[in-house]
Amino acid sequence: MADLVPFPRAPRPDRPARPRPIDPEPLWRQMVGDQLRRRRHDRDETLTETAGNAGVSPQYLSEVERGLKEPSSEMIAAIAGALDTSLIELTSAVADELRQVTAAPASAAVSVTRGAFALAA
Repeated sequence: MADLVPFPRAPRPDRPARPRPIDPEPLWRQMVGDQLRRRRHDRDETLTETAGNAGVSPQYLSEVERGLKEPSSEMIAAIAGALDTSLIELTSAVADELRQVTAAPASAAVSVTRGAFALAA
């Protein structure tokens, strides 16, 4: 067997410290899942009841509520409908909560161009 020879490390130039966010932004799927779970609990429904009304399995609904699945808009609409809410009410509530949880950095801006959203940093 051969001997291992360590290579000397070259000194690194000092790099400016990058600002790091204290808390990462929550994921959209987690926020939607939390909102769906709250609405289901407010109605005192079980996973099985809501899943049956939405046409999904209780396991799938559980994974959506825990933010483990990235559901399609059709699935979110079906679950929202089973909870007697609309897709716009659900997404508005999630957006409002997201605004409260995170503060956009001063350098970030949102602009609307031809009906599309764009983020600029």
